[in-house]
Amino acid sequence: MSKLKIALQKSGRLSEKSVALLEECGLKFPNGGGKLITESSNFPVEILFLRDDDIPQYVEQNVAHIGIIGENVFLESQKSISIIEKLNFSGCRLSLAVPKETDYEGLNFFNNKKIATSYPNILGKYLRENNISATVEVISGSVEIAPGIGLADGICDIVSSGSTLLSNGLKEVVTVFKSQAVLVANQNLDSEMQQILNKLLFRIRSVQKAKENKYILLNSPNDQLEKIIQILPGMNSPTILPLAKEGWSSLHSVIGEEKFWDIIDELKEAGAEGILVVPIEKMIL
Repeated sequence: MSKLKIALQKSGRLSEKSVALLEECGLKFPNGGGKLITESSNFPVEILFLRDDDIPQYVEQNVAHIGIIGENVFLESQKSISIIEKLNFSGCRLSLAVPKETDYEGLNFFNNKKIATSYPNILGKYLRENNISATVEVISGSVEIAPGIGLADGICDIVSSGSTLLSNGLKEVVTVFKSQAVLVANQNLDSEMQQILNKLLFRIRSVQKAKENKYILLNSPNDQLEKIIQILPGMNSPTILPLAKEGWSSLHSVIGEEKFWDIIDELKEAGAEGILVVPIEKMIL
């Protein structure tokens, strides 16, 4: 049977989270030992561990059918591949930064200045859209050093916590682009590969949906059930089970995690007791 080839970054946090996602999807495969190619023992996929910058080209050329990369890498590569799913992890931003002592008053600061970056395509588009005329100095690594050695007046680079900028005497001034991990695919997959990909996407979406929601259980006086249901609607409607204690019921539902903290006080005021919030491993819709 043919196998869907998946390209992953061979090291780093994105690699670790990509591997973890596939494992959460039930795929079993040997990982480690410096192997650059491995196969799943229970799903028709072959995994290639590559440099992240090489993945867009491998996917475009159909050497790998799909890949997991940062959205910034996808945009910068300008390859003819498609984003088929945003994965909601490895979030970061591409930002402009200047020396911390610089008197920065707005984007016009960069007019007629030099900006060092490893992302000339994304930066160039941003500058054009904002009518900024600047010289882009392309550097493959250690971009933060450029202002200190006089190569550039500012930089455009990936920022997560901002600690690297601070340690190099820089301050972040503008967010150019917000990025996250994305699943990309060749634009001309044959029907067999597309079928395998669809099965994998079903698993990925089930895992992702589960992470966004929690299973909630609570006890409620029967005369407050309708009020609590209005506060805490389920996916269709909550499950209600009678308790041994007369006049009380147990209510079970699913709620988006970000909504729970907004309504917890309302639930308590409506008479809810014994509230439990439980993680969901998989969520099939």
